[in-house]
Amino acid sequence: MAKIYPSLMAGNLLDMQKDIKRLEPYCAGYHLDIMDDHFVPNITFGLDFIDAVNSVTAKPLWVQLMVENVDRWVDAISLNANSILSFHIESTKEIIAIIDRIKKKNIIPSISINPKTPVERIFPYLDVIDHVLIMSVEPGFSGQPFLPGVVDKVSQLTGYCFDANIKCKIGMDGGIDESNIAMLAQEGVDHFAIGSGIFGKKDIVEAIKKLDELAGN
Repeated sequence: MAKIYPSLMAGNLLDMQKDIKRLEPYCAGYHLDIMDDHFVPNITFGLDFIDAVNSVTAKPLWVQLMVENVDRWVDAISLNANSILSFHIESTKEIIAIIDRIKKKNIIPSISINPKTPVERIFPYLDVIDHVLIMSVEPGFSGQPFLPGVVDKVSQLTGYCFDANIKCKIGMDGGIDESNIAMLAQEGVDHFAIGSGIFGKKDIVEAIKKLDELAGN
């Protein structure tokens, strides 16, 4: 069953609590992009905002760290049960150490890769994680068009996991909307972070319900 996480970066920051409550019955949780203006050329949310979202929803969060100092963020962050914490494989050489630190916080560790990064770089770590995030746009800004070439990464990842008898959830973030979510779900994507595909619509509730239906739910 595919799960949808509205990406709050694309939402109305002045009325975020209202949008969270409206979407609560229809989503698996909420996706938050954390950017530091170093790993990517943009700045978004900090720890206070994460805590604020945690305080108004019991749903898990899917936090994506697009930062250079991954270890500092992992140590400082606090998330609800069953939340996911994705960090970029391009941002640190201490992959195993970061995974272990995330697990000690009872959070699901997830490795994220950029569109230009070969998916094979993740294979050595699939025996210690069960969640991968494939970026379908260049990280940094909301509203970018979907990069169709990343679909091959999904096929490579699902094929490797099948051959190695490994269970792995696949997440995707960037440019996902009504035009491609059905195809991506059929290819094997399990978790969708969706920003403008929800918040760019006039009725965000109808938008997520339509996406959920197209994803096969």
